[in-house]
Amino acid sequence: MTAPAVTTTPVPAAPTKSLGAWTLDILIWGGVAVVLLYSVKAVDLGNITRLFSNNEHTGQFAGELLKPDFADWKMYVAKMWETVQIALWGTFLAIFAAIPLGLAAARNIAPTWVVTPVRWVMNLLRSIPDLVIGLLFVVAVGLGPLPGVLAIALNTAGVLAKLFSEAVESIDKGPVEGVRATGAAPLNEIVWGVIPQVAPLWTSFALYRFESNSRSATVLGLIGAGGIGQVLFDAMNAYAYREVSCIVIIIVVAVTLIDMLSQAMRKRLL
Repeated sequence: MTAPAVTTTPVPAAPTKSLGAWTLDILIWGGVAVVLLYSVKAVDLGNITRLFSNNEHTGQFAGELLKPDFADWKMYVAKMWETVQIALWGTFLAIFAAIPLGLAAARNIAPTWVVTPVRWVMNLLRSIPDLVIGLLFVVAVGLGPLPGVLAIALNTAGVLAKLFSEAVESIDKGPVEGVRATGAAPLNEIVWGVIPQVAPLWTSFALYRFESNSRSATVLGLIGAGGIGQVLFDAMNAYAYREVSCIVIIIVVAVTLIDMLSQAMRKRLL
């Protein structure tokens, strides 16, 4: 009895790139290398040795930072909690602005005459730095946490709207067409065909931005927009490096806890 013949599947050839693809890669990465080399002088990278030329003052500064002063830790924690609340409310308001903007900017569900101006608005919101928006609101409503909340809300709305629109553009068309086949209105197509697909990803984006905004809210405190940033700025100006060290430790602990909570929530959603 003869053994059955064994058929061998031919090994596919290794993927190759065309000459045009190689040329494009060389142009792109070569261009990046040229810009980096050209920018060495512009960013003063040649003077990086200054980091090691003033060791006495650097050592004194580092020594003070290694001896944090926790005398006013309760006040610092309270200010950090205020910073977290600023980030939370700024992100919360941004989500409500980003949802309609993100849907209106998605090319697969909105007409071009709607998508184009909405994307211009999104670009404007993203391009203006938080500090500039915060200064405008400080002038408008005065010092305190409210300018920080509004600045974070506007900037984050532009970022989330872009991410939300890209998530909508990558959805599966099947559920949307299924809802449409029932004779449902366009709004129902979005509610039942689009939102269920993008909700977990949207939530992940929002949580990530909340983490980032917790750090941004700290910086906004430097212009009087509430939170622990103002306390940090005052301590640095007073050369109170032991207090600065304590504040930095509290910020690191708070941001780390927020990151851990955000990761746990994302794991349950994705």
